[in-house]
Amino acid sequence: MGASNKTKKLPHRGLGGFIIMKKIGILHGMESTFPAAFVERVNQLDGKKIIAEPVSIDRVVQGEATDYAVIIDRISQDVPFYKAYLKNAALCGTAVINNPFWWSADEKFFNNCLAVKLGVPVPNTILMPSKERPTDTTETSFRNLKLPMAWGEMFNYVGFPAYMKPHSGGGWKSVYRIDDLDDLWHKHAETEQLVMMLQSEVTFEDYYRCYCLGGKYVHIMPYEPRNPHHLRYATQPKTTGEAHKKLMATITDYVLRLNKALGYDFNTVEFAVNNGIPYAIDFCNPAPDADVHSVGQENFEWIVEHAAKMAIEKANEQQEGKTNLTWGSFVRTSAMNLPLANLAKGDVEKVEKPKAAAPKKAEAKAEKPKVEKAAKAAAPKKAEAKAEKPKVEKAAKAAAPKKAEAKAKKPKAEKAAKVAAKSKK
Repeated sequence: MGASNKTKKLPHRGLGGFIIMKKIGILHGMESTFPAAFVERVNQLDGKKIIAEPVSIDRVVQGEATDYAVIIDRISQDVPFYKAYLKNAALCGTAVINNPFWWSADEKFFNNCLAVKLGVPVPNTILMPSKERPTDTTETSFRNLKLPMAWGEMFNYVGFPAYMKPHSGGGWKSVYRIDDLDDLWHKHAETEQLVMMLQSEVTFEDYYRCYCLGGKYVHIMPYEPRNPHHLRYATQPKTTGEAHKKLMATITDYVLRLNKALGYDFNTVEFAVNNGIPYAIDFCNPAPDADVHSVGQENFEWIVEHAAKMAIEKANEQQEGKTNLTWGSFVRTSAMNLPLANLAKGDVEKVEKPKAAAPKKAEAKAEKPKVEKAAKAAAPKKAEAKAEKPKVEKAAKAAAPKKAEAKAKKPKAEKAAKVAAKSKK
């Protein structure tokens, strides 16, 4: 490990001194075409202040930093050891893409719930308990689960045909097409301890898979999920002209909303288009397919170019002593205790927290014209009172001698009264 966190001192040719060079690492498994092309492209774009390489791990010690300013994670979802390594690296300042803490917490059913709050169309979806109890649980563990559940209401909400898939997972594993109620229970019996969600089928005239990098770079690819794997990108959209332009703008908007809310820097979103409406079908793919043999050469070049650009930006922004992770607007909105309605308004930083005193200020502002009007109405009376003031003062001065005379006579009157009282006795 280097002496400095995520940096390496290399000789600066011609100056005789040293410069700080940041390193970008890519953590990957069996895939090869994208990682190799990514490393090569980063080094072509920069190579002087920033270099890229496959991640090399020779020790993992609590609280000890790695040599990497940025790590692109392509494999930790399948290797728990890597996930723990990345969380430690992130805590020590590495910008891990994608955020390993959020990736550990995220799942597909929650994403659908979030999409509803964001105003992004999604198929009607419900959550189903696992067929088998989780290991080390008993019937008592489920005392809060009311059985039978309101299956009739939920199935009417979803309808048939439908798709059943794990509420947390990917790679088209354990995905079933469901024709009717009997088919549902027959296939649900195969799912063992998996928690499944049931989702309305969306019949589509067009289907798109969209890359989103850095929360800002969007690449929309026509996609046919019913084709063999190597031919899924070999398709053309059916919508054309102005309708197509409008659809692309809407899809771009939805892609950015979802990824900014989730906080993913490297993700894909899939849309099924029905009657011109793009329904988000799958948008939790933090290690999406980027192999040249499946996505095709043109898409591959876009992914490599923009992934390299994003990683270099992250390396330049990375700061020592900070956790340089991307947190989505859902987490930041929750942490700031802002209304969830703000999620659909864009970046959280642009949304100010409402002040409690605001209604009173508005009320005072509304009352101001009334006060000013009353003041104007009272002005003539004030002027009249001011004009009368000298007369009142003159009358008071004139009355002063009489008051003094009355005061002088008061003792004599009191004495006379006492004499009269004695004579009566």
